[in-house]
Amino acid sequence: MPYNETVASLGIDEYRYDFVTQDTPVFKAHKGLSEEVVRQISAHKEEPEWMLQFRLKALKIFWSKPMPTWGADLSNLEATLADLYYYIKPAEQMQHSWEDVPPEIKETFERLGIPEAERRILAGVGAQYESEMVYHSLKKEWEGKGVIFESIEDGLRKYPDLFREHFSTVIPAADNKFAALNSAVWSGGSFVYIPPGVKLEVPLQAYFRVNAERMGQFERTLIIADQGSEAQYIEGCTAPVYATESFHSGVIEIIVKPGARFRYVTIQNWSNNMYNLVTQRALVHRDAHMAWLDGNLGSKATMKYPSCYLVGEGAHGEVLSIAYAGNGQHQDTGGKVVHAAPHTTSRITSKSISKGSGRASYRGLCKVYEGARQARSNVQCDALLLHDTSRTDTYPYIEIEENSATVGHEATVSKIGEEQLFYLRSRGIPQDEAMAMIVRGFIEPVAKLLPLEYAVELNRLIDLEMEGTVG
Repeated sequence: MPYNETVASLGIDEYRYDFVTQDTPVFKAHKGLSEEVVRQISAHKEEPEWMLQFRLKALKIFWSKPMPTWGADLSNLEATLADLYYYIKPAEQMQHSWEDVPPEIKETFERLGIPEAERRILAGVGAQYESEMVYHSLKKEWEGKGVIFESIEDGLRKYPDLFREHFSTVIPAADNKFAALNSAVWSGGSFVYIPPGVKLEVPLQAYFRVNAERMGQFERTLIIADQGSEAQYIEGCTAPVYATESFHSGVIEIIVKPGARFRYVTIQNWSNNMYNLVTQRALVHRDAHMAWLDGNLGSKATMKYPSCYLVGEGAHGEVLSIAYAGNGQHQDTGGKVVHAAPHTTSRITSKSISKGSGRASYRGLCKVYEGARQARSNVQCDALLLHDTSRTDTYPYIEIEENSATVGHEATVSKIGEEQLFYLRSRGIPQDEAMAMIVRGFIEPVAKLLPLEYAVELNRLIDLEMEGTVG
C-alpha cells in the first residue's frame, strides 16, 4: 500500500497516542517533592522500614546533587519538577484478571492494543497506569517452570530475601541525580526472575502509560536471569500531549548470571511535552550475553544510555540504539560498555534520524580496565539528516587501560541523496514515500532484530513521523 494511503487508512496524521481517559484516582499526593510525599508512597505500599529509610536517604542525595549541564537542555527542568505530581494511585489494587481492571483504565490499554498482544504473542504482561501497575499476569506454563513475573511491589512483598539481595546493587541511589530521584519515589515496574536453565521462548512485556497532566512516572524494574537461562523483555511507553510538561525517570537493573542470555527491548514513543531521563544497566557475568535494543521516537528531551558492565570472563554485551528527533526534540542517546574481565566482547550500534529542527546526539563510553586481557569492542554511529536545519552530534568516550585490548570506532553522517530520490521517483514512487523508504532502509539493521509485531509497529511509527517531511 502506498505511503499516503497507509496514513489515510490509519485515520491519523499526528502522534497517535494523544488521548486522555477520564478517571478518578483513589489517591493523589500533593504537588511537588517533599519528605511527606516519600513517606506517603511508602505507607500506601505498606513497605518494610528498610525501604522507607532507603527512600529518605535517596531523597537527600537527589537534593544534594546538581542538575546536569551536559546533554539535553534541562534549564527549565527545576520548575517542571516543582510542578509535578509524584504519586497518583489509579486503583485500589492490582488485578491478575483483565476483566477486573477498572473500565476506564481497561479502555486505555485496549486502545493501545495490549490485551490483543498478550493473547497472541506474549508469555506475560504488566500494565502500568500513572504510578502503579494495574494489571500483571503470567501464563501458567511459565509459572510451572518457576518463572517469577510480578509487579516490583509484589516482588518485594513475596520474595523479600531475593529482592533485597539484588535491589539497588546494579544502580545505587548515588549513581546520578535522577537515579536518586527514582530511588526516593519509585513506584511500579516489574520484578522478574528466570530460574537456572529455563528458556522463555516468547517475550514478557510491560507497558507504561501516563494519563494525567503534570505527572511524574518513576517505575523501577529488577530482572535476574539465573545461570544458563534465556529470556526477552519488551517495554513500551506513551502519554497524551499537554501544554504543560511531564517527567519520566525509570531505573532498570538487570543481573545476567553465568551462561545466561537476556535481551531488553524498549520502544518509547512519549509525547513531545515529556522529559525522559532513564538509567538502564546490566551486570553481565561469565560467558553471559546481554543485549539492549533501544528505540526512542518521542519526548521533548531524552537522555538514555543503556549500559553493560562485563564483569565475568567471556561476557558479551550489545547496545543497539535508534533515535528519531523531530521538530523541537533532542534525543541524547547511546550506550556504555565497561570491560572488567578478560576475553569480554561488546558492540554498540547507534542509528539516529533528525528531522526539521530536531537534534540527535550519540553519547557513549567504552571503558577497558587493566587486566581485561584480549577485550574487544566496536562502536558504530550512523546519523541521517533530513533537512538543512537538522542537527547531529557524536560524543564518544574511549578509555583503555589494557594494552591487549582491540577497540574500534566509526561514525558517519549523511543526508538523503538527490540520486537516491531520483532513482526511486523514476520508478513511479512519490517523493514522500521514497523518503520514507530510505529512512526505513536506514533503520533496517536495528528493526530486523525486533520481534515481527514490533518491527511492523516501529516502521509504522517512522512512517507517521515522516508525514509532511516533504514541502
